[in-house]
Amino acid sequence: MTETATPATASPQQRSSDATGTAPFTLRFAVRSYELDTNHHLASTVYLQYAEHTRFACGQAAGLSPQRLLADGFGPINLETTVRHHAELRADDTVDVTCVFVWGPGKTHRVEHTLTKPDGTLVAEVHSVSGLLDMRTRRMVADPAQELRSRATDPALLGLA
Repeated sequence: MTETATPATASPQQRSSDATGTAPFTLRFAVRSYELDTNHHLASTVYLQYAEHTRFACGQAAGLSPQRLLADGFGPINLETTVRHHAELRADDTVDVTCVFVWGPGKTHRVEHTLTKPDGTLVAEVHSVSGLLDMRTRRMVADPAQELRSRATDPALLGLA
């Protein structure tokens, strides 16, 4: 996604609540004609780009820019991503993309994105299994929640309040 394709809304929106009752971080995107596949649907790769863009924007809003993490010797990694399509997106449609981090014990966590039209129609779900890489050892960090919580200026955006 190029800088000219940034979402119209670059701040969290109050849309719906996650499991904790907190409104998830949300960005709004306008579907552009060059993002369509030969069937005139939004190309599958663009769903992933929207999710990635929202995840990185959420991290930056929490105070965790990629540059800051790299300066501290860490890098986020994605181990698995699943996309489940529910409805079509076409040119000029608008879609809201949420980002919710789900933490548990261990080296990995889930990041869940829900894509909905402004009328509430569920368009797609993008779920990822992620971790935090120690760039010095090239191994996953044992407690990524603790590492990110200690560096974030707003850990609540990451589900780490």
